[in-house]
Amino acid sequence: MSRARPRIRNEVRLSEERKLELIRRPIITEKTTLMGEDNRVAFVVPIDASKPEIKAAVEGVFSVKVKAVNTLIAKGKTKRFRGRPGRRADVKKAMVTLEEGQSIDVTTGI
Repeated sequence: MSRARPRIRNEVRLSEERKLELIRRPIITEKTTLMGEDNRVAFVVPIDASKPEIKAAVEGVFSVKVKAVNTLIAKGKTKRFRGRPGRRADVKKAMVTLEEGQSIDVTTGI
């Protein structure tokens, strides 16, 4: 009979450059401003960013406690550029849920 090993959670250590690189810009739409009432904020992040990295970056840059991170990849649309078919780039979005009492004012700069 095998025994399950205890799960070890490695703490993610990021440089200041990587933290600022991970949070490219906030998403400001009607839907995301309504999410603000539930302590949620949306950011555009690099395609290769992982959830633990995003959590560490938001906590480090904004000095808040993050409860959860949900991500999605929006596939780029096929469009025509000067009559020729082209494709927009894929975009990864991160929906960050903050702990109770925490908030980020995305209308001001860092």
